Amino acid sequence: MIRVVVVDGEALVRTALRQILQSTDGIRVVGEDDGRGAVDIVAETAPDVLLLGAGGPVGDGTAVLRGVRALPAPPAVALLTPADTGERMVHALREGAAGLLFRDIAPATLVDAVRVVAAGGTVLAPAVRGAVIDEYLGVGAAGTGAAPDMPAAAGRLTCREREVLALVATGLSNAEIAACLDLGTGTVKDHVSALRRKLGARNRVTAAVAAHRLGLVPAPQDAVSARTPACAHGFSPAPRPRAAREAGSR
Repeated sequence: MIRVVVVDGEALVRTALRQILQSTDGIRVVGEDDGRGAVDIVAETAPDVLLLGAGGPVGDGTAVLRGVRALPAPPAVALLTPADTGERMVHALREGAAGLLFRDIAPATLVDAVRVVAAGGTVLAPAVRGAVIDEYLGVGAAGTGAAPDMPAAAGRLTCREREVLALVATGLSNAEIAACLDLGTGTVKDHVSALRRKLGARNRVTAAVAAHRLGLVPAPQDAVSARTPACAHGFSPAPRPRAAREAGSR
């Protein structure tokens, strides 16, 4: 059962989100708030996912996101944003958001997004992705006004790390990547940590932005790409003998 807390400044939006999620098997809304007590509710209910909107006491969501991410066991956070807030989305990436979606998202896509981030994946709606990448490259990875030297950073990645990065960018969890590449989940986790360190990526979403900038991933047709098997995204790693795979994972 995926436990979700819904936070939005508008009561009507919270009600709609709750009804959509509660009508779905395997998802339970364990709390909701207009933003003023959001961090406390998350701390009390320990959800798997925080669905974070905007408006009213929530403001742009930054304070709530920071407060939640500071908790001992923070949930994955999916941000629901208006269509004209590229800068806000970049800030959310830096604060650790796992998903960026527009507020007019289709109900079925919303449900898929919740499942993806709950499983440890990332979600970037196609329209959001373009705005995020443009804004991200405009301000630089550290907010210093200089774009990161991504090609140089990518040159430090191993072939296996590039394979893993391409799949991270499709929104897959470590377990799903492991299944696609015939690796152990722990090995994939090690690769993700290594590639994030080399790219200076704070989280999986910023790593996904880097992958798209490097041209490692074709733009998916679906807003939530992780619902499609990894190798259906134009990425088909060539099979290798098991001995070679084991050697490459060390």
